[in-house]
Amino acid sequence: QVQLVESGGGLVQAGGSLRLSCAASGRTFSRSGMGWFRQAPGKEREFVAAISSSGGSTIYADSVKGRFTISRDNAKNTVYLQMNSLKPEDTAVYYCAAARFLASWRSVEYDYWGQGTQVTVSS
Repeated sequence: QVQLVESGGGLVQAGGSLRLSCAASGRTFSRSGMGWFRQAPGKEREFVAAISSSGGSTIYADSVKGRFTISRDNAKNTVYLQMNSLKPEDTAVYYCAAARFLASWRSVEYDYWGQGTQVTVSS
């Protein structure tokens, strides 16, 4: 079993920044690719960013590329999502997830999910 707990969400004005954290426990964190996904009201869950087990490789959705940065600290069993230049369309519940093996943009590659943290960007 893996437990994932997100934190850091909140209300921010457009153009502002937030940093999300996801604390993991239960499985050897350093062996898993990790990802962030989001789901806005009335929309399907979508990929945001992913990072390899070592942190040496990252992938991003086009919509966040250049504004968001995913990183991880394996010593702290934590993955982060730094979000800059936030836009109202970034408003969503953000979920972190642990991959079975490699980091991926495909949600089916992830077998554990956190409970989510709300991010609201006002215009």
